[in-house]
Amino acid sequence: MNRKHFLSSAIPLAATLSAAARGKNIIDPDSPVAIPQYLSPGDKIGICCPAGFISPEDIQPALLKIKEWGFNYLIGNTIGKKDFTFGGTDEERLNDLQQMLDDKNIKAILFARGGYGGIRIIDQLDFKKFKRDPKWIIGFSDATVFHSHINENLRVATIHSKMCNSFPSDWAKAEPLQKETIESINLCLKGERMKYLFTPNEKNKTGLATGELIGGNLKTLESLAGSDSDIHTKDKILFVEDTGEYLYSIDRMFWNLKRTGKLSKLKGLIIGGFKIKTDDTGEAFGKTLEEIVLEKVSEFKYPVCFDFPVGHQKNNFALKCGVVHSLGVHTNECRLSEIK
Repeated sequence: MNRKHFLSSAIPLAATLSAAARGKNIIDPDSPVAIPQYLSPGDKIGICCPAGFISPEDIQPALLKIKEWGFNYLIGNTIGKKDFTFGGTDEERLNDLQQMLDDKNIKAILFARGGYGGIRIIDQLDFKKFKRDPKWIIGFSDATVFHSHINENLRVATIHSKMCNSFPSDWAKAEPLQKETIESINLCLKGERMKYLFTPNEKNKTGLATGELIGGNLKTLESLAGSDSDIHTKDKILFVEDTGEYLYSIDRMFWNLKRTGKLSKLKGLIIGGFKIKTDDTGEAFGKTLEEIVLEKVSEFKYPVCFDFPVGHQKNNFALKCGVVHSLGVHTNECRLSEIK
């Protein structure tokens, strides 16, 4: 046998067998995304903590709003559980989420809060029943682990949005913007085609793009690089946000995106909210967020918009990950619209 031909045939086969042994779902990253069934009155939403701790009292505002929307809810066993910073032990969080993934009566799962912890259980979850009967997974920040893993391995749409700990304790006293962002979750769940119009940043790169929307917390995306939960960005619109990072750290993360090829074949790039730590005295980084990003994408022609209303902030609107959107970045306005 020709040695060169044998090696070229054996390497892909070995990679496939290795992936299968790890339990990775071998799937074309460009295959169509399944859209979970939108919710109808009376449908049930599961509430659980796959990451950080939250008390039963702190989810009450979310439960009231869920009922107002016409839905029922099931409170998971991890609500009120505490294992240091986590909402229960790894095993408790794993079992709670697994039960909700498998429960046919639950049509959506809303994470109670973020924090850290999803990456500790993602590889132990069994998504077989979820794939046959997909449901909406809802959350942001640490939930990026689940958005990315489900998009990459299962090709099922999810919702990047606020969680239970972001619902106002007194709806009557809440700011209009806070109410609007919470209501965007309801609109997503009921099947509205989402459309956001926002003010342009003078540093934007103008243009038009159409593609599948993916992304989330930048630090979390960086931590997934090279794993079974890593995302493919070719021909997609990528959105990123982050909080509590120094400018040098943000620069490092964008270099990671560039060096791993995630910026080279995008259709568009959306920069959400970034809460940046002040540089230490005498340690100024010397570049703004906009300069950091534009340096990495200067060779590419796709549109780039800053200040999109998503992230660790009040104007954190719900986005359907995996769903095709159009992005228009113009000098007078910016628009992101779900198209199918």
